[in-house]
Amino acid sequence: MSAESELLDKIRDISRPVRIMHICGTHERTISKYSMRDVLPEEIEVLSGPGCPVCVTPEQEIDRAIALAESGVILTSFGDMMRVPGSNGSLMEARSRGADVRMVYSIDDAIAIAEKEPESKVVFFAIGFETTAPTNAAAVLRKPPGNFSLLLSHKLTIPAMNELIDEIEVDAFIAPGHVCTIIGIHPFDQFAEKGFPVIAAGFEADELLLSILMVLEQQRSGNHTVENAYPRAVKNEGNRRAQEMMEKVFEVIDSDWRGIGTIKDSGMKLRPEFAMYDAAVIYEDLINEKVKDISYENSASSLCRCAEILKGKEKPSDCPLFTKKCNPANPVGSCMVSQEGMCYNWYRYRGVEDA
Repeated sequence: MSAESELLDKIRDISRPVRIMHICGTHERTISKYSMRDVLPEEIEVLSGPGCPVCVTPEQEIDRAIALAESGVILTSFGDMMRVPGSNGSLMEARSRGADVRMVYSIDDAIAIAEKEPESKVVFFAIGFETTAPTNAAAVLRKPPGNFSLLLSHKLTIPAMNELIDEIEVDAFIAPGHVCTIIGIHPFDQFAEKGFPVIAAGFEADELLLSILMVLEQQRSGNHTVENAYPRAVKNEGNRRAQEMMEKVFEVIDSDWRGIGTIKDSGMKLRPEFAMYDAAVIYEDLINEKVKDISYENSASSLCRCAEILKGKEKPSDCPLFTKKCNPANPVGSCMVSQEGMCYNWYRYRGVEDA
């Protein structure tokens, strides 16, 4: 018998009604790829939270990046970001209009462009959670060339979880393994103290099934705590060096999340002593002039359900655009763009007919 089968048998033995939310796009990919929701007992509901960094990047930050690209700088970012819709198209569409937008695989690739083209201004559109922030902090501490800067759109996991528990009905959390490698498991203690089991999980099917079993065992015992089910990668205290670099380079600010709104203390910006690398400071007047007349009240399609999907309130199949007007080749909402987006994964792994 496989490890997955053994875990499923144990889950079925102690199954009870429970709503478990993960906050990780890679977890959603594994869950969808292996049809885990279809083999779990019906009373166990696994919700997908705002764990896809591409998905939660708001329109206004996409618009700021496009404004820079169309002003004449070289705008660099990850491939998934190229197709995320802003209020008036995407970075890829800006490139089709003549903007110099380039895909890179890391901040080091962007710095290499700045070094090779010293006469150009190069901006790296830096997105992601605590997982990618230390790499960007380390690059700033290495003092990149003067023609290089970052447009930051980093998000913090814990404040988003706090926002969700006040808005939706959830019983437990599967904590994102990649984030936990950086911040450890102790920041999640506050949720256990409120009665939510929290399990830091890896990304294989058996690891996610184990995390679900551990939630059920905690629910049965009534002893709610934070457990580390990913010890091969996650230290309970996290990566202290990475935490120190983030603290040195960034300061915490309120931040906008697509589909959720402004969450207090959920973002990061460069500290004043690193303003020479802060594109938001360097190009402040230009950005403000370009986006000053854009209203974000009703800029997204009124039919797109990405906001509800990101908060775990709805599933992709609840969206009237899913598989019709919205698909990976023509994404209306951000959840259909990235390989970590719930809509993308449902489209790819569940199949159009089953969706």
